[in-house]
Amino acid sequence: MNLSFVEDNESLLGRLKLFIPTAGSDEVVTNSVRKILNEVRKGGDEAILAKTLEFDGASMTAEEMRVSAKVLQDCLAELSSQERVALEDAISNVTLFHEQSGLRDWTKPNHHGGIVGERYYPINRVGIYIPGGQVPLVSTVVMTVTLAKVAGVPEIAVVTPPNKSGNISSHLLAALQLLGVEEIYKIGGAQAVAALAYGSQTISPVDKVFGPGNAYVNEAKRQVFGEVGIDLLPGPSEIMVIADKSASPQRVAAALLAQAEHGSGKEKIYFLFQDKDIFPKVLQEMDSQLTHLSHAPSIRNVLERGFFAVYLPKRERLVEVANFIAPEHLELQVCSNDFEFFLSRITTAGAFLVGHETATSVGDFAAGPSHVLPTGRSSRFSSGLRLQDFLRRSSVIRYDSESCHKAAPVIEQFSSMEKLDGHGNAHKLRLSDKPVITQ
Repeated sequence: MNLSFVEDNESLLGRLKLFIPTAGSDEVVTNSVRKILNEVRKGGDEAILAKTLEFDGASMTAEEMRVSAKVLQDCLAELSSQERVALEDAISNVTLFHEQSGLRDWTKPNHHGGIVGERYYPINRVGIYIPGGQVPLVSTVVMTVTLAKVAGVPEIAVVTPPNKSGNISSHLLAALQLLGVEEIYKIGGAQAVAALAYGSQTISPVDKVFGPGNAYVNEAKRQVFGEVGIDLLPGPSEIMVIADKSASPQRVAAALLAQAEHGSGKEKIYFLFQDKDIFPKVLQEMDSQLTHLSHAPSIRNVLERGFFAVYLPKRERLVEVANFIAPEHLELQVCSNDFEFFLSRITTAGAFLVGHETATSVGDFAAGPSHVLPTGRSSRFSSGLRLQDFLRRSSVIRYDSESCHKAAPVIEQFSSMEKLDGHGNAHKLRLSDKPVITQ
């Protein structure tokens, strides 16, 4: 591979801005998705099935769209003991992590003596999109559905694209069965998002749509927002590795290659390093490791289009550039003495993988935090999928006579400033036992 690096200069951030994709969509995708959504909204099952045949090559009836209970049971039974243990271990870690979110109902007196607080309720019905295709993301089942279960969501509908035979990965279905999900539909793409948002003769509409997908899935989520809620718009995978002199070229190379194999061809691979001598060693390792990887051709394609390496000898500049890129995954392959320096100053990464032993793979598959993370610089303003996303929060306010009187001067002044005398009167009439009627 003919890969090179750039050295720091005043135009670096400008070059990076042009290189980094955003969550925006082009006109072709936007118009295509709008058409699909309209067709599904009007045509229901018939339109969904037509689009499934057109885009996935799978022909089925409305009854066949839903995965049967027997198929789910059979897939779970077919798991090897090692596969089941792996799934159960990952589910356990994800459950443990998200149970620590600490979202609890609470009440407390405010300065007026009124009682204020919050109550949390699980969203009643959610739809979760699980990418399929050549690389069925079994781990995404764990990293999405588990959170919904911990939140106590009563209804979970899952959609995932079938192959041309109309089938779904048995491992993916087994994971869903293990998590107790019984409502699964063999549909993908924008038409699946439309089905979740608008409903059909077979599928009941949901309240919020979750899960990663391609440009068409993300654009569909964007367009149905308002009709339903959405989580975020995660695009193609990204990784940044920050390496100092202590980094292993072998491990750096493995990290860069791993995130390049996702398959869209639009992944972004960032390598920021302090020691020039490591770069040729990393390239050599990448060439060597590629010979043993099953997705080598697609990885090479990603690296040729989406690889950006920068020599940055100063730690402070590393921080500045990392915060600008706001990567989805950030591996800190640096000396342990520098962990806190980077963790306290880099504030825009979707997920930190800290230390030479911590591969992004452990975060993708099993550690606990969800691997559904913001991409395309959106880590500047959003976070990865979390328990809160599956909950609704309602504020609670309760005032008695004494606290009403204490609040009266404040309410009066705001009512006057905003020229909303009805607001003022609504509070004023509560200051006595008898309603106050103004002339």
